[in-house]
Amino acid sequence: MKKQFNRMRQLANQTVEKRLELVKQVSHSTHKKLTACLQGQQGVDVDKKSKKLPLATLAQCMVEGAAVLGDESLLGKMLKLCGDTQEKLAQELILFELTIERDVTEPLYELAEVEIPNIQKQRKHLAKLVLDMDSARTRYTQSTKSSGLSSNLQPTGAKADHLREEMEEAANRMEICRDQLSADMYSFVAKEIDYASYFQTLIEVQAEYHRKSLELLQSVLPQIKAHQETWVEKPCYGKPLEEHLALSGRDIAFPIEACVTMLLECGMQEEGLFRIAPSASKLKKLKASLDCGVLDVQEYSADPHAIAGALKSYLRELPEPLMTFELYNDWIQASNIQDQDKRLQALFNACEKLPSANNTNFRYLIKFLSKLTEYQDVNKMTPGNIAIVLGPNLLWTQNDGNITEMMTTVSLQIVGIIEPIIQHADWFFPGEIEFNVTGNYGSPVHTNHNANYSSMPSPDMDQMDRKQNDQSRRPLSVATDNMMLEFYKKDGYDSSVQIAQHSSSSLTLIAQIRSQLGLKSNNHYIHLMLKV
Repeated sequence: MKKQFNRMRQLANQTVEKRLELVKQVSHSTHKKLTACLQGQQGVDVDKKSKKLPLATLAQCMVEGAAVLGDESLLGKMLKLCGDTQEKLAQELILFELTIERDVTEPLYELAEVEIPNIQKQRKHLAKLVLDMDSARTRYTQSTKSSGLSSNLQPTGAKADHLREEMEEAANRMEICRDQLSADMYSFVAKEIDYASYFQTLIEVQAEYHRKSLELLQSVLPQIKAHQETWVEKPCYGKPLEEHLALSGRDIAFPIEACVTMLLECGMQEEGLFRIAPSASKLKKLKASLDCGVLDVQEYSADPHAIAGALKSYLRELPEPLMTFELYNDWIQASNIQDQDKRLQALFNACEKLPSANNTNFRYLIKFLSKLTEYQDVNKMTPGNIAIVLGPNLLWTQNDGNITEMMTTVSLQIVGIIEPIIQHADWFFPGEIEFNVTGNYGSPVHTNHNANYSSMPSPDMDQMDRKQNDQSRRPLSVATDNMMLEFYKKDGYDSSVQIAQHSSSSLTLIAQIRSQLGLKSNNHYIHLMLKV
């Protein structure tokens, strides 16, 4: 029974010893990795730690940059706010790391490098004491045998007494060490919940740190947004139309009004307007100046092609086309209607569905393009030509498809949409319009110039009244029935392309056009369309 108990105790000790080694390894690696996550220098006071903290260095850099730029600059204001915020975050980080060091990393180090190694040393010491006791017992036994006494009798004499005392003392030391080792091992097992609490503390401290950091960031965000919203200079290219209008407090997008009013002054008789590509550097400069709201009218008055290119770029870079993705199918379906009257009415209905901001800007643009066609004998930009070069910038499909298919079929449908709207602008959008909305330019007022209408509807007339008076207000001809495709050659050719009859086959129609242009293949036509 005693042997079985000793065996069980030996197995238990071996299990605990193995567990000790595993806990030591895990604690050591965790301490090492956790220490590596801390950004500040370990084992130093707060002042020294803050000097070496990357976040504190960043905060100082931002504050210094803000001082250089000044409060008059939006970037300077942002740097000052962000620098102060980063400094506060750095202080929170320092407190967080000091707490982690005190409550987590140091106890883990103590466990891995002190407590468990002490128990292991105690175990090795016990093994040595066991060997010492066995050696003393062996010497005493040999002394008994050499004296010729039986094992039942105790040897006498000074030497025998000394050996017996030595053996008893070794056994006593071994027993004390064993008791101490057992107590330490039992204590280790009992304190496992305390060791586990180190990791609970880690999560709690992290949660508190991130909570304070989040509160700090949330408190400064409204100030940052306020500075952004009150800043006058806001980019407009590539921004949603409604966002630009809301931020700038305008009804007409700034690039549209600026370009239109400048073209009314200097570009109405420019041949190939919107078709001839401008200088890339001039276009880039003009777009950048429009983006920051600074425009030198005199500089660009001599280059109307750059102005037209900037207007086309703005329309094309809108995240959503001016005529919207939502109404794309409505526009395309309207262009496919064969009946003249029904086709125009369908286009009108699609216009009515446009969101308010889009409708206002589309009306403004169409009125301008209609006025541009008054000079078509000089600028060679008929409604059909304008529709060809500008239509793809007003409407495109949301789904990215095959570019060849898009340019051969969809673009022709878009031409059939834009051309009649330009040609009959005063029916689609009755009434006069002031192009110089902000009063910064001296542009003329657009008046009704289309003599094909017996009467013009009121803007407030409801849809039923419009339908009842369709016949009296219809134009004498519809552009999509006799599509104007006078897309002429560049650099000196004075004869325009003959008018091509509307065809059910888009590819056949393109072949007719490119043969008139002298292009070798449909791909050459597509390439030309992409360029314009």
